[in-house]
Amino acid sequence: MVGGGHNGLVAAAYLARAGRSVLVLERQAALGGAAVSRQVFEGVDVRLSAYSYLVSLLPDRIVGDLDLDIRLADRTVASYTALTRDGRPGGLLVEREEGPATATSFAALTGSDAEFAGWQRFYGRLAGLAEDLAPTLVEPLLAPAELEARLRDPELWHDLRERPLADVVGDHLSDDVVRGVALTDGLIGTFADVHAADGLAGRCFLYHLVGNGTGQWRVPVGGMGAVSGAMAAAARRHGAELVTRATVTALDPRADGVTVSWTDDDGRQRSVDAGHVVCGAAPTVLAELTGADPGPRPSGSQLKVNMVLARLPRLRSGTDPATAFAGTFHVDEAASQIDAAYAQAAAGRLPDVIPFEVYCHSLSDASILGPTERATGHHTLTLFGLHTPAELYRDDPDGTRDEAVRRVVAQLDAHLEEPLLDCLARDAHGRPCLQAASPVDVEASLGMPGGHIFHGDLAWPVAATDDEVGGWGVATGHPRIVAASSGGTVRGGAVSGLGGYAAARHLLDPR
Repeated sequence: MVGGGHNGLVAAAYLARAGRSVLVLERQAALGGAAVSRQVFEGVDVRLSAYSYLVSLLPDRIVGDLDLDIRLADRTVASYTALTRDGRPGGLLVEREEGPATATSFAALTGSDAEFAGWQRFYGRLAGLAEDLAPTLVEPLLAPAELEARLRDPELWHDLRERPLADVVGDHLSDDVVRGVALTDGLIGTFADVHAADGLAGRCFLYHLVGNGTGQWRVPVGGMGAVSGAMAAAARRHGAELVTRATVTALDPRADGVTVSWTDDDGRQRSVDAGHVVCGAAPTVLAELTGADPGPRPSGSQLKVNMVLARLPRLRSGTDPATAFAGTFHVDEAASQIDAAYAQAAAGRLPDVIPFEVYCHSLSDASILGPTERATGHHTLTLFGLHTPAELYRDDPDGTRDEAVRRVVAQLDAHLEEPLLDCLARDAHGRPCLQAASPVDVEASLGMPGGHIFHGDLAWPVAATDDEVGGWGVATGHPRIVAASSGGTVRGGAVSGLGGYAAARHLLDPR
């Protein structure tokens, strides 16, 4: 097994449970890949989800099969969008269970009930599509016609695949801010033009709305490290050997197996002959390990900022921050702002206004806070910026990242009664508890090519060719090497375990 991220751990657990001899080789000092928790700031007892931070796509099937000790907390609020309209600060509130407060908030923003009705119609249709699609993610791949026959709303499926996402959203929503809130789900970690018919934004949007048949994004209790920790525990429980600080240097496939070479923690060169290799690393990495042409390098498109606050900041709108930050807090993500940011980034410029969103893990799960931090009202904030592709950081990685952070902090401050920096906790050296990572930083720390959080473009969760029908979408150019990564599998993406599940099923249930 190459890579001990969440997909590699899921594959290891399934294969070991079935009696296979399993060796997992992980380059990092800890297992979990991007699904890890860390005490980021010295002297501050808070374990942050350092990279990935919410869970939606992890199927109940995997949790049940592997008896994973994972708890996911519901957020009380779906989203809050901070805005200024006609010179007055305000916000659009969407409750987790949309009720009178949501209806009132839409009416106050748009002046009528029509936009909320369009919102309910759109997300009602998406909920039905999620219910129909989610079960297929843990089944062999269906042909397009077979999949459509299982859908109650094949028109929506067709529109998401064939039309620009902006047009699909625009069929239901008309307000600039409301359309932007919907469009953001097509842009998480994905640099895409929402007006293009290339399906890139539509695929990202679908994966963000289909999880477990509800599309709800939930908070992992104990942090994201608790999720990968439970997966590692399951793999060990069934007999898998998990080795860290083991850098795989080459894969030499043969007709009857694969020779795996790696460097161990002491710098010694080691190798083992395996019947099969499951690769949880990105397709680019797999190509390099086998001596193949890796092709164009993927490019991530995000700014991640981790923070610990001594207190939640007050909002100019007067909304209780414990409500506003309980869900996804949108800033400058109106449809027109998304378009402007994309145009500037596509032209090679850091956007003047970076669309971003923020969420507070500790409002849903205080267990990540130490006793002192919990007693003194500390909280976490995670900021995720859009439309800042890796290419923008190449010439001056640190300077560009620092400027991007300056811009998003100023944008957030425009909606606060007090500067964000005044609310930040301080570490043992008196420094503000703020840590930022660009795609370049993600690549440097995790070995994730281009810092792309999905390892490459997502795929539609359906067979693309007749040969794929009935399979698991994990085949590579070598029959003895099976893909398990997000970008290397048909149904990978986010912290789902789906790539690892499919790889294991491919080996255990061959056609």
